[in-house]
Amino acid sequence: MTEFDPFARHIFADGTFRESESLESMDVIDPATEESVGSVAVCDPDEVEDVIEGAVEAQSAWGDEPAGTRAAALHEVADSIEADDFERIATLMTSEHGKPFPESEGELANVAGIFRYYAELARDDQGNVPGSTQAESFQFDRAFPYGVTVHIVPSNFPVLLTAWTVAASLAAGNAVIVKPSEQTPLSTLQFVEHFRGLPDGLVSCLTGRGETAQAMIQSDGTDAVAFTGGVETGQKVNTAAGEQLMPAVIEAGGNDPLIVTEHAPMEVAIAGSTTAAFHLSGQVCTSAERFYVHDAVHDEFVDGLVEMTEALRVGNGFESSEIGPLVSEAARDNVERLVEDALEKGATLECGGRVPPDQETGWFYEPTVLTDVTPEMAVVREEVFGPIAPICRVESFDDALTEANDSEFGLGASVFTTNLEEAMRAYETLEAGMVWINNPMIDNDAIPFGGWKHSGIGRELGRQGLDAFRQTKMGVIDWNPQVHDWWYPYPEEWFYDTDAKRF
Repeated sequence: MTEFDPFARHIFADGTFRESESLESMDVIDPATEESVGSVAVCDPDEVEDVIEGAVEAQSAWGDEPAGTRAAALHEVADSIEADDFERIATLMTSEHGKPFPESEGELANVAGIFRYYAELARDDQGNVPGSTQAESFQFDRAFPYGVTVHIVPSNFPVLLTAWTVAASLAAGNAVIVKPSEQTPLSTLQFVEHFRGLPDGLVSCLTGRGETAQAMIQSDGTDAVAFTGGVETGQKVNTAAGEQLMPAVIEAGGNDPLIVTEHAPMEVAIAGSTTAAFHLSGQVCTSAERFYVHDAVHDEFVDGLVEMTEALRVGNGFESSEIGPLVSEAARDNVERLVEDALEKGATLECGGRVPPDQETGWFYEPTVLTDVTPEMAVVREEVFGPIAPICRVESFDDALTEANDSEFGLGASVFTTNLEEAMRAYETLEAGMVWINNPMIDNDAIPFGGWKHSGIGRELGRQGLDAFRQTKMGVIDWNPQVHDWWYPYPEEWFYDTDAKRF
């Protein structure tokens, strides 16, 4: 059994790791040290097609298995994940992404349960039997797999977000092909070894850039796609899928608002907001990226947020730090651009706003709090994906709701309040796929995850997350066959009498 080697240009296919046949490679860079921590192949269309052929063959048998058999196999995958000490994968994840090591371990600890959830959900729900439209007729529908599904994974949660859609797709009876992020492919590759117990070819993992993903989508052998990433790339994926008439789940990020009302539990609001803004250095699709704080509590909130932010430690993810580097130099450059634009347009820098003086190597940026922020600033209009908390002062709860909805994005939204009316109005009014009251960014395997507007189409997790990877087939069985009165030939009295000019 070949073990994964981060420098061996490995792909995962036919149940094992092997060196890619493609000639082009790319280095994987540690954003904290700027050193290479691995090398992966840029898989070409020929290699992609070879792997897809194996997936099509494997899916034919897997899709015919009873749901209970598939469920048992997925429970074995979960057993394998839970038996892992996570150290190898977590080390790779921190090395290639930069996130603090405890957060890498925490991500992995949440993976096994999603396989158990979908194993049982798919076993429990195979179709629907509504009331029939006529007597002595059994009318129903059943769910069937699409075939081979493509999973394009982002850099921030390279294992967890793989599991969200792969578990659902496998439970539905599909074969899957994973295309990891170019920035964090190593931990995804290491993770897929837990699928060795499944039939060869059922799960594959191929590395590469956008061209590799396009080859997967454009192949005649693939049937559905799941994507998590930015809006621009999501649009390209959706266009490519549309050309194939291929169903797609697109989670395209957001610019999530967070509202602090005059009735907010201030201690909770400050701690929750600090986490919502800066967790994973702000590189979470559901990070709080626009703050609307009621005038009555604005100064108290800002003082508390600044105090907690200044206490956060910035450093290598293997050290005692809460804030790691940005995943790439380009990501840090974008954060610097957004901060500079805000300051030029009149924002006030409360803390941060610079590369740490003691972090000359790596793509670090201090967690930053801005006040006096206004709607025309780019930091309010664009997805930030970095450690910035831009604060807008509002005079009323209604103003906060209006400004929060004034965005092309609609992934998530958070509110801190102890007023039930405000909480319920926020849920009903905010234009987002998820609304959190006093507990930002939390997810639940059983609740659909996804956004409105430009934040995506389709849903991950929950029953909708399973339905995204299966198609229905209607069935009608008349168990007492008879000739129906609406069948041909029609009786003469149904026709128009042209002589009498009447029916």
